[in-house]
Amino acid sequence: MTGGTGFIGAALCQALEGAGHGVTIVSRHPTRAHGAAIGWEAVPAAVREAGALVNLAGEPVAARRWSAAEKRRIQESRVDATRRLIGAVAAAARRPAVLVSGSAVGWYGPRGDEPVDETSSAGTGFLAEVAEAWEREALAAEALGLRVVRLRIGVVLGPDGGALARMVPAFRSFLGGPLGSGRQWMSWIHRDDVVALVLDALAREAYRGAVNATAPEPVTNAEFAATLGRVLARPARLRTPAVVLRLALGEMSEMLLTGQRVLPAVATRLGYRWRHPELEGALRASVRHAAAA
Repeated sequence: MTGGTGFIGAALCQALEGAGHGVTIVSRHPTRAHGAAIGWEAVPAAVREAGALVNLAGEPVAARRWSAAEKRRIQESRVDATRRLIGAVAAAARRPAVLVSGSAVGWYGPRGDEPVDETSSAGTGFLAEVAEAWEREALAAEALGLRVVRLRIGVVLGPDGGALARMVPAFRSFLGGPLGSGRQWMSWIHRDDVVALVLDALAREAYRGAVNATAPEPVTNAEFAATLGRVLARPARLRTPAVVLRLALGEMSEMLLTGQRVLPAVATRLGYRWRHPELEGALRASVRHAAAA
């Protein structure tokens, strides 16, 4: 697994090990990983022994303003890492059966109110271009005989990191509210469901191609802010003007001010049952667990 020390990857490792699977984490810093970990130089040997690959490598996209160097890191951490992984597969005499490779709903680009699913076309903009290149590298594994699942992940909610780690402190301090107009869509998912979808995709042959890892009920940014405020018993009326975000964050602000109304058509058709299908329940579970920790 690449990205095994991240917000999603660490929880997925726990779930896989809890189910009796052995997990080897590929990391630039193997000593920081919990459990068995290797550096990239050891990937070819590990791939020969693996039954499945999970590729979640990638620098955070919302950590800081996008300079030219930052955009290069965002792209290389996804595209180049995936290319190296598939290169190791190509060189292996014995190959894994399946690759579940991370992607993002940013693949669809800004879409306004248009509902999109896995049959929709690719979008435009920096994040869409990165996601398209990321998926293109993963697709090369199909020609090598692997079943490939491209998991387009939405805004991930959970108790100890992810999007809520940046939102909750502001809301608790009475500084929460919509961003810009608040009309942009947020396609969200609880981390428990990302983990469960990966497990399902690894186990079931029916999963292949693009799969939207989002909850079945996307919401607008204003709805999200109001729900989080209600969960935290705080007002959520302090709107941040779009011009302020653009001045502070530059190009990265467009990720916050635009969005996608993504529907998980494939997972729904395959009978996946969401642990957290509704936003308020997902937020309450995240905040409650965070407080307990």
